Amino acid sequence: MTVVQIKDLTKRFGETTALQGIDLEIEPGEFVSLIGPSGCGKSTLLRIIGDLIEPTSGSSTVNGKPARQARIDRDYGIVFQDAVLYDWRTVAKNIALPLELARWDRRRRAAKVREMVDLVELTGFENHYPWQLSGGMQQRVSIARALSFDPALLLMDEPFGALDEMTRERMNMELLRIWEASGSTVVFVTHSISEAAFLSTRVVVMSPRPGRISGVISIDLPQPRTATTREEPHFFELVTEVREALHLGHDMERTPA
Repeated sequence: MTVVQIKDLTKRFGETTALQGIDLEIEPGEFVSLIGPSGCGKSTLLRIIGDLIEPTSGSSTVNGKPARQARIDRDYGIVFQDAVLYDWRTVAKNIALPLELARWDRRRRAAKVREMVDLVELTGFENHYPWQLSGGMQQRVSIARALSFDPALLLMDEPFGALDEMTRERMNMELLRIWEASGSTVVFVTHSISEAAFLSTRVVVMSPRPGRISGVISIDLPQPRTATTREEPHFFELVTEVREALHLGHDMERTPA
């Protein structure tokens, strides 16, 4: 079953059209990045998929369900640019929060938290508080929390945008490892061309507002990807292809009909 299906979707905020005529399908196990200039509607599209806002017209379904039902059924987890952790809760208790809300019993919660802590390699930090962790570690806690209830879909809105470049590259490696281990489908918003090319199975390029899909680029880099992947000639070819697609989409929007 297609995980995400978007048909002829438009979103307006008052007189401003943020998204127009979006059609997109995302299959199980894909890692799809959304990239485009600031204000093109990347985050808006992600939030519509996650039922945080509603489209003006068109449809968005997750696992064959309306976005609202998919949210109720906990079919997806969401990670934002800020980790959004509760300072008064430990790492373990932050991860356990969705499970508490879902009324999992204590033993089942504890087992799942141990599994998630191991997945994001934070064993030994279970009883630390967010303010005792680095920015990268906080984001790993946020990812663990989002994956704790085994969602089919992980939505990520520029989760590494506030990190320095070295930490960001390390977190890219961590995210790929977690994605492969969890089997989730990922939709990832980024401004970074190299990040999109490194992480993705496909890159969806969006035009300036009103946001449209101006191109979809398949990323055929072999898995697992490593630090040396960024040094391969084909990686630079794909980065160039994404960059050219961005420029083409921008030029098309500036050309009169």
